[in-house]
Amino acid sequence: MNMSNMTAFGSSASHGTSLVGLIVGIIVALIVIWILSANIRIVPQAEAYVIERLGKYKTTWEAGLHLKFPFIERVSRRVSLKEQVLDFPPQPVITKDNVIISLDSVVFCKVFDPRLYTYGVENPMTGLQNLASTTLRNIIGDMELDQTLTSRDEINAKMQTILDVATDDWGIKVTRVEIKNITPPAEIEEVMTKQMRAERERRQTVLEAQAHQEAVVARAEGDKKAKILAAEAERDAQIALAQGRARSIEMVYEAEANGLINLKNAQITEPVLRLKGLEALRQVADGRSTKIFMPSDIANVVSTLGIAGEAMGIGSSTPVDDSPKPEPVPETDPCLSDLTSFGGVDAARTTAEINMEMDKYHNH
Repeated sequence: MNMSNMTAFGSSASHGTSLVGLIVGIIVALIVIWILSANIRIVPQAEAYVIERLGKYKTTWEAGLHLKFPFIERVSRRVSLKEQVLDFPPQPVITKDNVIISLDSVVFCKVFDPRLYTYGVENPMTGLQNLASTTLRNIIGDMELDQTLTSRDEINAKMQTILDVATDDWGIKVTRVEIKNITPPAEIEEVMTKQMRAERERRQTVLEAQAHQEAVVARAEGDKKAKILAAEAERDAQIALAQGRARSIEMVYEAEANGLINLKNAQITEPVLRLKGLEALRQVADGRSTKIFMPSDIANVVSTLGIAGEAMGIGSSTPVDDSPKPEPVPETDPCLSDLTSFGGVDAARTTAEINMEMDKYHNH
């Protein structure tokens, strides 16, 4: 081999070596990048990663950026820390009075310890469902049907307490339990419908009776108040009538006193007195009186006036009228009618009587 051939062979060999080295370097770089990317983890919010090293629990990653050792560490489980809603299917339950009813429940829970949730039980949610079913059967088995239908809050509280205590070892916190539906048998539903209808009819009857009672009481109270007001009005009317009668009598006597005073002040003469006496004799000697009261100077009056025989009935053949003298009838008040109250009629009657008494007084 000549010298030129040897030089060409050496240059080609060095060029091949550098190319292999470049390829190997690229491969190594890619492997490093892959390893780094495979072992860098970003944990989202409200999640947790359970990390194992060589098959044994190492730690729990919370939200953020984390790096694990390649080949010896792995993410065992991704756990959601959000509250979960588990809607369990309906299940038949026997009550204390041997009635089969169907109940479906809803359980609200959340994971508070990812390590216990991962290693505490094989399938936590399935275990929680079975535990809720058995707990519900135990609770309903100690209650009768009517108590079951009216004690949902009590059932929910008991189930929550029991499930929460039982799932502490699983890393689960039961926050709330709700009984969604309670379905009794068809014949029980029919009986309950009749009972409900009868209860509503009873309430309606009671309400109608109470309304009637209140109406009667209100009407009686109204009549009572009306009678009280009428009695008070009648009392006030009687008082007013009595006061008016007293005032009228007082005014009559005042008028009589004033008349006597006026007569005294007028200094009436003898002829006027004789004329008044004659008018009185005429009223006495009207043929109806059985007794005649004569003044002491009747002879002088008769001799003077020449009418003694006619005044005393001496020598007169006129028979004496023994029939009772008719009483004057009060005039009818034109303001009175059938709608006038008793007080108004009584007041009008009293006024008429007072006027008649005054007329009699003035006539005498």
